[in-house]
Amino acid sequence: MRLPSKVWFSIGALNGALAVGFGAFGAHGLQNKVGEAELSAFQTGAQYHMYHALALLGVGWLLTKVPASRMGQITGWAFLLGILLFSGSLYVLGITESRALVLFTPIGGILFLYGWVSLALAARQIPSD
Repeated sequence: MRLPSKVWFSIGALNGALAVGFGAFGAHGLQNKVGEAELSAFQTGAQYHMYHALALLGVGWLLTKVPASRMGQITGWAFLLGILLFSGSLYVLGITESRALVLFTPIGGILFLYGWVSLALAARQIPSD
């Protein structure tokens, strides 16, 4: 599904807010309630969530320059699915101490890597000023 740049900006901003919320919850709501390893995993999820929320803002900017960029769309979806799988699985681990979803964590990480490479390729489509 092709989304306009303003939608990607909104998705990035909302994910930034979610990352701050999850980070605060991890710092204040989970301390002394879960193990150290689970808390660390949760914090890693929040950290990578924020990195990729910012990357989604970059996708929005890219699509203002190259609105028809298929690679830009692919990049956005890779980052968004990466957040869901990587950060989401670490959030579940941190909150529930269940390892049921950790199989999805490396898939999310691969989507993050793919997103960064596709962002580099999409950036080549930006016209010179």
